[in-house]
Amino acid sequence: MLIGVPKETWPGELRTALVPQNAKKLIELGFSIVLEASSGLASGFTDEMYQEVGVKISQDRAELLAADLVMRVRKPSIGDLQLVKKEAVNVSFLDPFNEKELVEDMATRGIQGISMEMIPRSTRAQKMDALSSQANLAGYVTVIQAAFHSPKIFPMMMTPAGTIAPGRVFIIGAGVAGLQAIATAKRLGARVEAFDTRPVVAEQVQSLGAKFLDIDLGEVGQTDQGYAKELTAEQVELQREGQKQVISQSDVLITTAQVFGRPAPQIVGLDMVEAMKPGSVVVDMAVESGGNVEGSVLDQIVDVGGVKIIGQGNLPSEVARNASEMYSNNLFNLISEFWDEETKKLILDPDDEIIQSCLITREGEVINETIKNLYNGG
Repeated sequence: MLIGVPKETWPGELRTALVPQNAKKLIELGFSIVLEASSGLASGFTDEMYQEVGVKISQDRAELLAADLVMRVRKPSIGDLQLVKKEAVNVSFLDPFNEKELVEDMATRGIQGISMEMIPRSTRAQKMDALSSQANLAGYVTVIQAAFHSPKIFPMMMTPAGTIAPGRVFIIGAGVAGLQAIATAKRLGARVEAFDTRPVVAEQVQSLGAKFLDIDLGEVGQTDQGYAKELTAEQVELQREGQKQVISQSDVLITTAQVFGRPAPQIVGLDMVEAMKPGSVVVDMAVESGGNVEGSVLDQIVDVGGVKIIGQGNLPSEVARNASEMYSNNLFNLISEFWDEETKKLILDPDDEIIQSCLITREGEVINETIKNLYNGG
């Protein structure tokens, strides 16, 4: 079975879907691999490193897109799909909730589309969970960016010249990204507070040494997959009011609140940003899906009265080597789970719970029930 790995063409995307270490493992399982030239260079992997483990390097994009299995980070373009053969498997992020035209075109062409966003959050699928692996790194990057742009240091320092108070960091959202942001800020010596709409995560926040901000929002909770449930308009207003004072006293504000498959909730108003001290830094991690912070702009730094609002997208690409390694591990774990070594075939069992969740298109149809119902207006 032939695996094709195209070079990422999304602007600013530095990750690759396959690193040499996992290429070697896949070849040992019985796969052949063709990779587009320079695909791994931006994340620190040369063509020679791939060739050393048996990967064929090609300048012909059409050749690798005609493989039996196409591995990539970002969703394919409509143009790329025209080069993918019928019944081939495309595995990548697909954003199926917002890419109806792309997904339906994939179905029409008979391509089997696996969406890495749709990997279930179960014990068995944990090693394949690319959303979590990339969010983990994104949480780290938000703190590093905040520290770089802040005119204050994070740790307390006692020196002959005087004592420096620790920086105050407030993190909204304690999912995978938020928890990593908390841990990173604490390692840098900051005083950290955090809030999440799910009271169940308070213990995790406290275990990392941060203070959990308790705001009574009434009936809240999380989905079966562990994501925060969408708040009502009244609950959003309660959250905004409850966090106002903490935000005004913070040197750094990091927002990570996202609702899976929907626009991010705007939970920080411009009035809250304006109440922060000049020199403060806001990092809106949800800017790509609409943003948590009023005034944040994708891939720009906005100045509001001396407060910087950082709205950079694609945060995992800032640490592209590790992000590529982790994403490639996720893909390898997914593929090896369903690889039959005797027949040398990828068996995507429709009765398997993981396949039911992440396989979006097959045999000319959109087969994922959640996505199908969404497209049909259900």
